[in-house]
Amino acid sequence: MDKEHLRLAGAIALNATLGNRPRIAAQIVENFSSAEEIFSLPDKELSELFGPWNHLGTEATLEAAYKEYLDLSAQGVNFISIFDNYAYPPLLRECPDAPLLLYVRGDPSVLLNPGPLSIVGTRDMDSYGRDWCVKLVRGLSDASPKPLIVSGLAYGIDITAHLAAIACGLPPLAVIPTGIERIYPPRHTTAAEKIINAGGAIITDYPPGTIPMPYNFLRRNRIIAGLSAATLLVESRCKGGGMMTARLAAGYGRTVLAIPGRLDDQRSAGCNALIAEKVAEACTGPASLLEACGFRGQTSKAAPKAEDILQRRFADRSDTGQMQILLKVLAVIRSERGIPISRIAEKLSLDYPAASRAVCLLESEGFICTDVLQRCSINANFA
Repeated sequence: MDKEHLRLAGAIALNATLGNRPRIAAQIVENFSSAEEIFSLPDKELSELFGPWNHLGTEATLEAAYKEYLDLSAQGVNFISIFDNYAYPPLLRECPDAPLLLYVRGDPSVLLNPGPLSIVGTRDMDSYGRDWCVKLVRGLSDASPKPLIVSGLAYGIDITAHLAAIACGLPPLAVIPTGIERIYPPRHTTAAEKIINAGGAIITDYPPGTIPMPYNFLRRNRIIAGLSAATLLVESRCKGGGMMTARLAAGYGRTVLAIPGRLDDQRSAGCNALIAEKVAEACTGPASLLEACGFRGQTSKAAPKAEDILQRRFADRSDTGQMQILLKVLAVIRSERGIPISRIAEKLSLDYPAASRAVCLLESEGFICTDVLQRCSINANFA
């Protein structure tokens, strides 16, 4: 194994062995300059540093890591080690529990974009949270520099922030709680590909084969908070992943903002609490977000019309009948926010499978969104 392969295999092996002990990263970076330096130590020294059951000194550990490197590299996956001084996100490196290794699908350089902003919140969002999330992202579209929009690819606020970033020409970054080969939730696989195609990236510190477990989400949130100069909490109850991410960001000394909501709305209870505790600043619109994050730029931009984009996107398709159905379904959803698929079928005299196919296509293309009850609404990215 040559020096370069040893460097990569060593970083992968180090993460596989010690990655579940994030706070050891500070100790490693303080005492070593590379992963291969660690692997060159005698077994006795490795045991003294990392415990007798660390497996770092075994040849099998390095061989398995090298095989993983070859397999994932062939699939277009990149690796960023905490020892990669010029590639590792600088704000994340400052955290005491920074990950030893990042697996990256997409453009690794996007991690170095200036002014990263994480946008997090509840999975159970309502129209207030969805619309304000999109308005605020749109308000950043003319900012200088263009901020990297970071979130977790989950339902609700996360996926709304990702899709809004893509629609507004901002670089998107998704941090997932699984191995890099697995998109979670699976329903967002298409959105993940859109993130990559838009010049963004999907990242994780979990080795391949890692499945979604409750603890993974909590550990993932530290990366979202640590990567970002500022964190925006859009909607959240008093307990939840968004609240944890916001508190982690505050603990890292980063700017935290929250959108205030009605006092009787449980979806805004967490945001209101952080503002009351002075953990977060109140975000009252695009101008306040730009000011708090130190961006310069305009604060408004006209939303594109969904029907115009739909017709341009499908102009080269010969099935004009399908286009007309899509336009009619879009018009019905626009006229009645939260309309169920069965009601769409009834209003347009379509059978249910035809209405369902149209809804699925419109959602996959980002024109509409549906909730867990399959109620449909126009994506707030569009007028």
